[in-house]
Amino acid sequence: MKTKGKFIKDFALRGMVAMGFGPIVLAIIYLILGLTGVATNIGVYEMVVGVLTITVLAFMCGGMTAVYQIESLGISKAITLQGITLYIAYAVVYLVNGWLEDGLIPFVIFTAVFVIGYALIWLIIYLITNHNAKKLNSKLKKRAE
Repeated sequence: MKTKGKFIKDFALRGMVAMGFGPIVLAIIYLILGLTGVATNIGVYEMVVGVLTITVLAFMCGGMTAVYQIESLGISKAITLQGITLYIAYAVVYLVNGWLEDGLIPFVIFTAVFVIGYALIWLIIYLITNHNAKKLNSKLKKRAE
């Protein structure tokens, strides 16, 4: 069983590894917006807030993978905990940066896209893991014969 200190250390290390990708993703988004003419001028304040919030978001995304190391939690609880945490983190970052309009309809659309995207990612992970497990079991079975 993982101690609280070990979890925090794993969370921090995983978060620090991932957080460097946040500003890179933001730069790519701003580049695409600039090339398409959607955003031709980005203010210093907007850029600073974007970089800081996206860095924190990337840290959270990377750090939350540590939840899967807690054996007592179980996979379904870990997936749910990660999903809820990421949903809140994304929503806050989108609201702070003005990427999500105020109102019920934009929030419902954001929620639906997040839930569908998260479910699709986990479906793909499940299918790949299941396929690899079947291949490994087949190889073990052949080896045992």
